[in-house]
Amino acid sequence: MEDIKMVDLKAQYGKLKPELDAAFSAVMESMEFINGPQVDNFARSLEQYLQVKHAIPCANGTDALQIALMALQLPAGAEVIVPSFNYVSAAEVVALLGYKPIFADVLPDTYTLDPTSVSQLISPATAAVIPVHLFGQAAPMHEIMQLAHQYNLWVIEDNAQALGARYVQPDGGEVMAGTIGHIGTTSFFPSKPLGGMGDGGAVFTNDDKLAAILKKIANHGQSEKYKFSTIGVNSRLDTLQAAMLDVKIKYVDEYNNARQEIARFYDNAFAETQAVQAPHRASYSSHVYHQYTITVAPELRDQLKSHLRDNHIPSMVYYPEPLHLQEAYAYVGKMKGDLPVSELLSRSVLSLPMHSELKVEQLEYICEHVLDFIRKHG
Repeated sequence: MEDIKMVDLKAQYGKLKPELDAAFSAVMESMEFINGPQVDNFARSLEQYLQVKHAIPCANGTDALQIALMALQLPAGAEVIVPSFNYVSAAEVVALLGYKPIFADVLPDTYTLDPTSVSQLISPATAAVIPVHLFGQAAPMHEIMQLAHQYNLWVIEDNAQALGARYVQPDGGEVMAGTIGHIGTTSFFPSKPLGGMGDGGAVFTNDDKLAAILKKIANHGQSEKYKFSTIGVNSRLDTLQAAMLDVKIKYVDEYNNARQEIARFYDNAFAETQAVQAPHRASYSSHVYHQYTITVAPELRDQLKSHLRDNHIPSMVYYPEPLHLQEAYAYVGKMKGDLPVSELLSRSVLSLPMHSELKVEQLEYICEHVLDFIRKHG
């Protein structure tokens, strides 16, 4: 049996090698490494895929969040609500721009932003909410947008982990995750659903005025060459990355479908035990399984991780400590016990190998060792 990897980028590259090599060669022939035509081509491909009016590529997913927040021109000291059970990027850019991150709890089944928690945290200083579409499925955007309309809040969707997920509106219509709020962002980090060969990101919106501001901010604040109409940043997607991504975007749904099949295999294997909670599938969102994250009893999680490691099975804990308890954000004033769902999840989640190249024998081996551990210790 081949070695099991959390993500197998090499095997994915092997399947697309002729197309990717041709795209690479085209850039090398042109020597247009910055703002070459492939960047604009990819932006148009991304707009078409997401069915959104404007997509602005940038250097990485964290930059995308920062550019989005800068475009909103929030008042000094504004509060921005972010989920505590999450990677640091959203809270980080809020703090970097001089705003105050307000940590909300998440739902216990989908691990995404809890609208009830959000509603309890809204104050006169609240200006924006950043829901994160975690592990591959969307946050409950209908409820979040209702709160946004009620309290006149901006909404920035962090769609780094769920590109390709489809959100079902209350009327039954479907839209792409990341296109519901005022601005959406994503990351093209290699392990993401649409992963590049290095860093990359994008911001997208259906608002023409916001799009114009976003484009300027991502390019030093230039309205035209050497004319700076606003404070901006230098955040460009390299031409080489854009060329690679313009090849891979054609296969996003194929890879998402493959991960969904693998998730069904896991689901069926773990259906026999209540000691392993498989990822919940929200009725309002498809799930593209950027991660396949189970929960087990907190006292068993680290032992299970060690057991898998000893049997050459990688696994990861996303995330081992909620943001409201991190040293960098102690000034926000949250204490242990304030966000119980986020705190429990940080002690009980475990992500298993998940990528489109996993083989049945590998999946059987992984599930056998998870279940064997649970039978002995659960």
